[in-house]
Formats: sequence, C-alpha cells, structure tokens
Amino acid sequence: MRDLLESKLARFEQLEKDLVDPEVLGSSDRLAQTAREHGSLSKLAGRYRRFKQIVDEMSEAREMLEAGDADMRELAEAEIETLREEREEIWDELLGLTVGGEDANRTRCIMEIRAGTGGDEAALFARDLYEMYKRHAEARRWKMEVMDASATELGGFKEISLAMEGEGVFRELQYESGGHRVQRVPETETQGRVHTSAATVAVMAEPEDVEIELKPEDYRLDKFCASGPGGQHVNKTESAVRLTHLETGIVVQCQDEKSQHKNLAKALRVLKSRIYDHFQQMESQKRADERKSLVGSGDRSQRIRTYNYPQNRLTDHRIGLNLYKLDQIIAGDLQPVTDAMIEYDRQQLRDQMEGLE
Repeated sequence: MRDLLESKLARFEQLEKDLVDPEVLGSSDRLAQTAREHGSLSKLAGRYRRFKQIVDEMSEAREMLEAGDADMRELAEAEIETLREEREEIWDELLGLTVGGEDANRTRCIMEIRAGTGGDEAALFARDLYEMYKRHAEARRWKMEVMDASATELGGFKEISLAMEGEGVFRELQYESGGHRVQRVPETETQGRVHTSAATVAVMAEPEDVEIELKPEDYRLDKFCASGPGGQHVNKTESAVRLTHLETGIVVQCQDEKSQHKNLAKALRVLKSRIYDHFQQMESQKRADERKSLVGSGDRSQRIRTYNYPQNRLTDHRIGLNLYKLDQIIAGDLQPVTDAMIEYDRQQLRDQMEGLE
C-alpha cells in the first residue's frame, strides 16, 4: 500500500511540472487532460504529503523526549499526542481515498451491461439494471451517456454501453462488475412461475488519451448500416462502425448516432477503455497471489449478486450482504449496497495497512 501512495504522489508531482511545461501549455487537449488528472489526485497527494510530514515531526518529537529536560519532555509528549490524533484522522481519510485501487480517483468510466442466460427475460433484466444505474447516476449527479445499445423487440437490451462521469464514479461503480442473477416471475410468464436469468456488468476506468495512444494502423475499421430490432434499418447510410484492435483482438461497435464521425469517436473511447482494462487485468493476474479479497477484483465470471423479487431481497455474495428492500434499490437507491462494499474494502485496507507510519 505504501508503494501505491508513493506512486500516486510521484505522479501528482510530475503533473505539477507538466502544468508549467511549455509543450503541454501549447496543446489545449493535453493541458485539459493533465489538469483533469492533476485535480483527481490533488486531495490524495495533499493528505499523503501531510501524513508524511506528521511522521517526520513525531520522530523529531520523540528525539526531544529522549534528550530534553523535564520541560522539553512535557512539551514533546503534548506535541506527540496532538500529532498522533491528526495522523489518525488523516489516515482514515487516506483509507477512504485509496479504497478501490489505483484507478479509484478516476472521474470517468465505461459500463457495459449484457443479457446472459434467460432469453427475453435476461434482456429485460439488463434493461432494469440500466434503468437502476441511470436513476442512481441522476441521484449522484453523474453525467451518463449511451455509447451503444442493442435493443430487443420486447424493450430489453441484448447489450448496452454507457459512459459515466462524475466525482467518485469509478470508485463506486467498479463493484458492479460481475454476474448479476434475477429470480422473479417474468412479464411473459402466464403460469406465475419464478424464473432465474442473468446479466453481466463490466465497469472499466476510462483512460486519458495520453495513457492509451491509438493510431489508425492499430485497428481495423469496418463501416455498416445501423439497424434496429427485427432487422429494421435505422438509416440507409454506413453510419455504424466496428473497430477491431489488431494486437488484442478486442472488437467494439457503435451505431447509436446518425453520424459516422460521432459513432467513431464513441467507439474509440470504448475501445481505449477495453484495451486499458485488458492490460490492467493482465497486470492484476500477475499479482493474484497478493490479492486475498474478491471485493473489487472485477472478475467478470463470478456471480456477485442475486435479485430475488418474491422476497424483495438483494444478496451480494462477496460479503454476505442481504437487504430486504429490493424495490428501492431497483428504483435507483443503490447507495446502501455501494457503501457496504466500500466499508468492507476499507476494513480490508485497515487490516493490511496497520503499522504503516
């Protein structure tokens, strides 16, 4: 954990230098990206700087305690106690700021929701998840944009991609990555039987352009006509695009906009996020022996949550959480679930970071 804090501080100090670099100042796009990343790290860097300063001051006070006369020792003891209280307060802040890993402070992310097993009911469940996240985003005052969607005739989604932006957006939404299972009587069920279906959610940090540089020769671009449910053509021009990243084989398509230029811009954003996530997952795999908790692992294959409508119950299997207010959660009140996940993760950090001074 010390390495993470030190690397974030080093990155922040480099960004401070970049903000006065003539080359960065001469590029409005690069300046905006640098300023955004600098702003996202400023609180963490400031608190960690103060934490390190307190540790140094406590060390000096202990030296006074050992070498000074009676009056000096009394002053040193009082100073150590004051510094210890401030240190603990800042430490708790740092725990909160580091929950969620190295990408926790990013203010932009891409969310992809896909229907799993269950046919039409799974697609309707994917739609319900989308609406839940939409209402939650509105409550959190996050900006949400649909990047691409594949709808079904019954109004569900085979898949839908969203761009989210706002304070704390990736720290909170990353816990949604994984398999979601629903148990309920489908709208199409005439016998009143409870069915089980599933959807998957993937949440990826959206990198800055300077972190993932994509050149036209790095991917294949295919253009095609956008279409809607049942094969109905949305337009007769080749406005939809499909990108295939040659190195990783990652494929992204976008047909939500009527403009090919806008679809390409959206597809590139999603592709960069997937590439960044791909390499982050590879790096995480290398460190798998260091990761004891499933919380925040982002493993897409694991079933993380069950939505039981007959019992009005939501269960998060990673931490054994049961909440009997599923109706409120589906209506957009996701915060109790998020808070429980973050507090669990925070406690894991407390256990790991005891003794760091």
